[in-house]
Amino acid sequence: MEIKYNNLYTHFVFTTQDRFPCITPKHRERIEKYITGIVNNHDCRMYAIYANPEHAHFLVSRDPAMSEKALAEMIANASEIFINGNKLCAGKFKWQDSCSAFSVSKGDIDKVCKYILHQPEHHKRRTFAEELDTFMKFYQHTLGVK
Repeated sequence: MEIKYNNLYTHFVFTTQDRFPCITPKHRERIEKYITGIVNNHDCRMYAIYANPEHAHFLVSRDPAMSEKALAEMIANASEIFINGNKLCAGKFKWQDSCSAFSVSKGDIDKVCKYILHQPEHHKRRTFAEELDTFMKFYQHTLGVK
């Protein structure tokens, strides 16, 4: 069945392999623009993105024909090739084999965008591990449990 109208917002969190802080401020915007291009070229829309040294947050609305898993795999694979091909990180760049994907209601879009875009200030107060733990508690998951 065709889905004519949709409201599918997902907050993704990708983590670098072994949480190695390899995304430098010098190349952050270029990486963000590339990931945004991937999203936009697949009938999805990027609302906010921020690439921290060891993880990236982004909020997208997606085409209903594209699952979160398919979109995440496409972004991970293409961005790894781009980052490595352009030598934007020291050594070989790789995302972890899993990521987080949280659904977001339309009413929370502005709040999540602000959260993503203010990552540098946020991480002055809280580490990535603390941030991830907070997400897991908020979304009622525990690490290691599916």
